[in-house]
Parts: sequence; C-alpha cells; structure tokens
Amino acid sequence: MNTHTVLTPLTTSISELKKNPMGILEAGQGQPVAVLNRNQPAFYCIPSESYEALLDKLEDMELALKVHARANEEEIDVELDDL
Repeated sequence: MNTHTVLTPLTTSISELKKNPMGILEAGQGQPVAVLNRNQPAFYCIPSESYEALLDKLEDMELALKVHARANEEEIDVELDDL
C-alpha cells in the first residue's frame, strides 16, 4: 500500500478540476488545492499571486545564501567615479 502526504487540507479530483477549474481555484480562497488522481496527489493548483510570492521568497533565499557566503570576503574600496 502506497501512502502519500497531502500538503494542504484542500483537495479535488482531476475530473472536478476539468469541469470547473476557476471554481476550484476560487473555492481554495487563495490557498493551494491538491489535485488527486486515483486518490493520490498528482499536483497542486495555486493562484498566480501565491506562485509569484513563492518565487519571490525563493529568490530572496538564494540572495541570502550569496550574502552569507560572501560575508567574510575581503572588502575592496571603490570610488564612484571609478565605475
């Protein structure tokens, strides 16, 4: 028996998503909706605003890692006129 963790309390079937995709998205009220295929999560449907926010957070995390990695590098003095 295969078990799968569903990472949201909201679920729907692929059949229901096909019938009314915007209704499913609206029913989620901004939250992700797990789309199930044969009672197993196939993918998550999320509003565009949530997806954009997720990408922004990932970018922030990547930048934070770069900042942390460069924190101990030697500083170089630069004059604005030299740029």
